[in-house]
Amino acid sequence: MRDIVFTRRSGWIPSVIREDGGLKLMLGAGADANREPRTFTFPIGEAHLAVIQEDLARHLLLWSAVLPLCDAAGTRGELDENAAVALLDPVLLSAPADVDALFRRIPWDRGRLISHGADIGLLERGQLCAALRTATEMSDAKRAQEYRANRRRAERGTVLGPLDTAILRYTGQYLHGATIPRRTPDAVTPALLSEVLRVVATAERACAGMRIGRDPRRGKRATDKRAWNRMATTVEAAVRRAYPEFADDTVRTLSFLMCSEAAERSRNTPLEDDEEAAGVGGSARKTALSFTDDKDVEKKWRRDGPRTAVAEFWEFVGDRSAADNEVFTIEDEEMGEGIQLHFYADSIARVTTVREGVGGADPEYRVEYGLVDGIDGYRKLVSAFVLGGCAALDGHGPWMSDVAEFERARRQRRAE
Repeated sequence: MRDIVFTRRSGWIPSVIREDGGLKLMLGAGADANREPRTFTFPIGEAHLAVIQEDLARHLLLWSAVLPLCDAAGTRGELDENAAVALLDPVLLSAPADVDALFRRIPWDRGRLISHGADIGLLERGQLCAALRTATEMSDAKRAQEYRANRRRAERGTVLGPLDTAILRYTGQYLHGATIPRRTPDAVTPALLSEVLRVVATAERACAGMRIGRDPRRGKRATDKRAWNRMATTVEAAVRRAYPEFADDTVRTLSFLMCSEAAERSRNTPLEDDEEAAGVGGSARKTALSFTDDKDVEKKWRRDGPRTAVAEFWEFVGDRSAADNEVFTIEDEEMGEGIQLHFYADSIARVTTVREGVGGADPEYRVEYGLVDGIDGYRKLVSAFVLGGCAALDGHGPWMSDVAEFERARRQRRAE
């Protein structure tokens, strides 16, 4: 039989229960192997209950000291009950100076105290009892998050000015630098918002006209890393010129904002429009094509269908491309020609039928190899082939029929 003896308004602060005739402190912490919250209990005395009821600061200090023991229990281990009980008198019944001295020797959860209003300056000076004079029952998780973010910056030697801070808040990256940035003007104080918008406008002007297309080699919604890096470099250079006093965090968050917005626009653009934006569109001359991958999966395209061959092919790549599936072919059986894209090697082969097989003899093919410069290079080659066949690729060389010569060229490019 379990009865609640004492609990506070905030349901996460440990409660006191009576179980099997004895008092116990009960708290939730961590999760089990199924990600369900774990609950721990350990015995306390009447004197401990009296302090817990009357003194919020001591209650919070005990919670902070016990949480590392719960973490040590992991997903299925038992709480070290002896260690937990050994904390009761020193935390709840000792003089403030002794409590402060204890916390200099034991692990404790700093963020928990900060979220409940502890004075950060006093806390960092080791004056925990004094720091918790401002404690509140209700927690503010964001306060603890900001503290951790500031500590990480301090460890890196990063110092933020007021405008740096405002820009990080505007992009939503003040707490978590890896969060996808968004424009959140309400997070900035009105006095600084106009300055923030002027800085953002500087970044926008720097990358006007640039785009970050999709890279189907890495999946349907993957973006072109090289285009991303080009835009990021351009934005960062412009912002650094205009605002040399900015912290690196601020410059990076502005380039991250510009790049992520450009990438999102590309992801939300239909493939046909995306190809047109990349400058590789056109009305296909080919009437029928066959697409295949390295797993012998095939897809047919005909000109009378609803979509262009280029869009159909890149959708096929986006659906099928994987670490073990990086060779894709486009073949025009009627014309006896095709191209084979080798994504793993940044290369391409164009294949032309020189002589049809007669009387059971194998046909004769001419195979030429070329190097490709990233996804943009592949887009241009695919579009050129769709519009004009292998002959249209002449201007996209050099093309090498000697395999050894091609391998030397490929190794040289890799070395460069």
